[in-house]
Amino acid sequence: MEIIRPLKEPFPHLIIENLYDDEELELIWEELEFLNKLGKLNEPENYGAAGKINDKNEHYYSTNAKGLNLENVYNDRNISNILRVNKKLFKYAQTYSNLSPHHLKFLKANFSITKIRYYENGGSYLPHTDYFFDTLACTYFYKQPKKFSGGELFFPQFDNYEIPCIDNCCIIFPSCFVHGVKKIHLENNDCNSKYGRYCMSQFTNAILND
Repeated sequence: MEIIRPLKEPFPHLIIENLYDDEELELIWEELEFLNKLGKLNEPENYGAAGKINDKNEHYYSTNAKGLNLENVYNDRNISNILRVNKKLFKYAQTYSNLSPHHLKFLKANFSITKIRYYENGGSYLPHTDYFFDTLACTYFYKQPKKFSGGELFFPQFDNYEIPCIDNCCIIFPSCFVHGVKKIHLENNDCNSKYGRYCMSQFTNAILND
């Protein structure tokens, strides 16, 4: 059963545990396992991962996790199990919007993209923002039993406030806030067995029409 946790501190955000039911999870996992077969997930430079410029004016990517932008993969979103199921997120739009006037943008969202990422041993995401979007919702998935440590979502601007990586748990927050993912640690014998951390990231905007 879902657990909804509207939180005001250290900033207004919403955590939803057990977001998807068993039938929805079966559909999600069917697609995750298909996508994570050899050659389907892209390197960071090929799915729009956040990047930075170092002091030598060299560009680098903030993550080593492989992933996909699903809207670029499917011309018809109804073909994707994930893109059909993850519309459920907007069921919680009013609850999230009640937390802050800024969050009203999520209630009015009319544009979204979905990225799937997989973090293997050593996978992480350096602190960054997704300032092109209003709101970000991150939902975690991993095989049971859990065989990794790390993978927490953290917010450096708020004394490194962190949210544990819990299976089938979603966090909704303003995407302009600096956030990152702590490094994943897997035992050597579990590497390459797909026991790492999956994240479904849903980026939304409220785009005004003329």
